[in-house]
Amino acid sequence: MQLFYDAGFTPPIHTLSEEESRHCIRVLRLGCGDTLYITDGRGNLFRCEIVTADPRGCTVRAVECTEEFEKLPYRLTMAVAPTKNSDRFEWFLEKATEVGIAHVVPLDTAHSERRIFKPERGERIITAAMKQSLKAYRPQLHELTPFREAVLRPLEGRKLIAHCAPALSPGGKALLPATLRAGEDAMIFIGPEGDFSQEEITFALANGCEEITLGRQRLRTETAALVATVMVSTVNALKG
Repeated sequence: MQLFYDAGFTPPIHTLSEEESRHCIRVLRLGCGDTLYITDGRGNLFRCEIVTADPRGCTVRAVECTEEFEKLPYRLTMAVAPTKNSDRFEWFLEKATEVGIAHVVPLDTAHSERRIFKPERGERIITAAMKQSLKAYRPQLHELTPFREAVLRPLEGRKLIAHCAPALSPGGKALLPATLRAGEDAMIFIGPEGDFSQEEITFALANGCEEITLGRQRLRTETAALVATVMVSTVNALKG
C-alpha cells in the first residue's frame, strides 16, 4: 500500500498538492485508474482512484473510507527535552511515530541544552514516518513548553516522570511496564542529558506525577524517550 498524506482531504473528489502529485505521477509512475491511499492524519484512510494524472495537481476520487484505521487503544504523550544535537531528537520523532504516539511536547527545563526549538523539520520527519509506517494518525508536535507549564497541563490519564536522582516517593520508583495498565493514557516526562533538577522533580511529584524507572541502564535522552515509547506499546500488546 502506498500511503499519501493530506490534512485537508475532502472526498469524494480531491486534488493533491504539487509535491504529492509529482511523487505519485513522476516517481511512482501511477496513472488514471490506479489505486492509492490517502490519510488525513486523523484516523481516516481513503482508498482512492486517480482521475487526472497531472504531476502538478493529481485529482483523485475517494472510493472507500476506513475510519479509525488501526487506532491505538491508548494515547501516549511524550514530554522530552530536545537534545543539543538536533539529529538525535529528530531520530526520536521518527521512531516514536513508527511505534505509535499521540503527542510530543518538547520541554524547556532547568538543564536544557537547547533553548530554541524550530518545529518545521520535525513536522516533515513525522509526516514521512507516518506515511512509511502506514499509519492514519499523525502525532501532534507541540511548541517548546516550559517544564512547569507541561506538568500543569490537564490530562485524562497518568503523568509519569523518569529521572536518575534518588526516589522521593516512599514506595520508590516503579518500573514503567510494571505500573502501566493496558489502555491507559499517559504522559511521560524525559529530561535532558543533565536530568531534571531536584526542584523540578519535587514540583512534578507535588502536582500529580509519579516516579518511574526505565531500568538500570544509563540512557541518553532520545534513547530513554524511545525506550519508554516502546515499553508502553509492549504493555498494550501483552496486556491488552
